[in-house]
Amino acid sequence: MADIENLTHKISLRIARYLERSGLIERDSENSYLAAGDVDNNEMNDHQVYSINYRVSIGPQKGKKVFLLQTLLPIVDASKSLDLLGKVAGFSLHAGVSAKAGERAKLERLCRYVARPPVSSRRLSLTQAGNICYELKTPYRSGTTHVIFDPLDFISKLAALIPAPRVNLTRFHGVFAPNSEYRASIVKQSSDKKSTDEEVKTEGEKRAAMTWAARLKRVFNIDIQVCEACKGRAKVIACIDDPVVIDQILTHLRVTKSNQVMLPVSRAPPVNLAR
Repeated sequence: MADIENLTHKISLRIARYLERSGLIERDSENSYLAAGDVDNNEMNDHQVYSINYRVSIGPQKGKKVFLLQTLLPIVDASKSLDLLGKVAGFSLHAGVSAKAGERAKLERLCRYVARPPVSSRRLSLTQAGNICYELKTPYRSGTTHVIFDPLDFISKLAALIPAPRVNLTRFHGVFAPNSEYRASIVKQSSDKKSTDEEVKTEGEKRAAMTWAARLKRVFNIDIQVCEACKGRAKVIACIDDPVVIDQILTHLRVTKSNQVMLPVSRAPPVNLAR
């Protein structure tokens, strides 16, 4: 228990120092608090701050604690699992779940738990007063089993979960980080694909925008560079990007193959003539 609390304390200090260097929090001799006018300084910051602090963010009850419904008695006896739980200054670290290298099914369940969605629609319901009632999967130690939201405040809580534009939703740390020297030893890569890409593509080609052929292959798994008849590699001999010519070709195809649905001219990619 003491070891886990010490580790939690070290982690909390490092995270606090990182947030302070990033300008997200400010600290004095006694307290830490969110920095005013942080990062983007947009309207969503207030909703996120209120959501983190379990406060109502909008309406006449703004700033007050959300309504908690306690239907169970508070848990007084400490269970054995709490021996592997450390709580320090709002940070918690749970070490009660472990998986051995060969327990792939258990590791998958743990990954699915970590990647679970923030809200379960099955536990949502409406009260007789028209408020939103959310049932907790695991009751709090205080005996709280449900949280009641005003409809407008509930929408605010959902909006606070939406990430900002152009923010990476998947981030890798430690040995999985892009700049880690051990990433090549951890992440599997196809040697054939890697060698082929390095031989064919130059540095400029790697950074160039994706072609229509690459987009079709990535999104719809359609490889137009492979012949449908012989499965051989097709070679591009011409690329038509003149809208007038493309319109004539598509119009002709609509006439000759009236039973086939064609893409609108404004959405159609350049026509590649390949053999």
